[in-house]
Amino acid sequence: MKRMYTLIALLLAFLGVAFFSENGGLVKRRVPRVGVLTLMHHPALDQIYKGFVDELAREGYHDGKNIQIEYQNANGDQSNLKTMASKLVNDNCNVIYSITTPAAQAAANSTSKIPIVLGAVTDPKGAGLVKNNRHPGGNISGVSDQSPIKEQLNLVKEFMPHLKTLGVIYTSSDASAVAGHHQIQQECKKMGIRLKSYSIANSNDLNQVSEQMLQEVDAVVVPTDNTIAGAMQTLVKNANAANKPVFPAAASMVKQGGLATYSVNQYQLGVRGAKMTVAILKGKKPANMPIQYVRHGDPVLNLKQARRLHIQVPKQFEREAKMKGEIYQ
Repeated sequence: MKRMYTLIALLLAFLGVAFFSENGGLVKRRVPRVGVLTLMHHPALDQIYKGFVDELAREGYHDGKNIQIEYQNANGDQSNLKTMASKLVNDNCNVIYSITTPAAQAAANSTSKIPIVLGAVTDPKGAGLVKNNRHPGGNISGVSDQSPIKEQLNLVKEFMPHLKTLGVIYTSSDASAVAGHHQIQQECKKMGIRLKSYSIANSNDLNQVSEQMLQEVDAVVVPTDNTIAGAMQTLVKNANAANKPVFPAAASMVKQGGLATYSVNQYQLGVRGAKMTVAILKGKKPANMPIQYVRHGDPVLNLKQARRLHIQVPKQFEREAKMKGEIYQ
């Protein structure tokens, strides 16, 4: 009889731990929980998430089996991020994976203890998320989606050897976009490219500001910018009306009507983020994990857009895109 009572006591103790863990009473649990916080659905951001989940599975962590993934999407409304980040903290996630700078900032403002892995933040230090990109020193590390801007600007010159004025448009409230804008300014100065800058506060400004810009420049570049990526069709519509090309940062924006780019592979960003997450689950500290970068972009070309704008595609780039990248017909 005593043996039976002992078994019952052990069973109740186990159930008690499981109950309190699921309701936020204990951080330690048999199945780790990873929170995911993202700003919106967008092809590029969704590819990051897909790469993240796929790589977790390849590492042996299958959602619903030996790991729980709690996904929170603000659907483009930044005001939702604070509440969602707080929920992930209150649910005692072991790691929070944040996609986009606003999501990362919301997570960072909600906890200084739970490890945070950055899924796509152009300049973590500039965004106030880490003390140093090489030595983060806190509870945050991750992957930068910094575009290979020099490659992209060289590509613009290949397509448009007689370029006189290049325009850049970015969202002033997006830290990643601001950082990208500064990098474009610096590289254009080094390369002797005349640059005119235009900023928007939100997507509602894009139509009017881009119309004005396209009257004053020969071509447009767009840094990593989630707001413009989400409203790319507006920019493309105005650029087509002005018969001028757009060279965006991401492959998904080329697919939507941009002309060409060297794009950071969004799926691989997610893969790298998952590897860092697994390392943290196994005991590694974010403070000692340098920010990772993708130094070379994949060539991406929209041939349909080139034909529409009557632009001659450099043969070498077309061959490179066919062999190593992506061509949209």
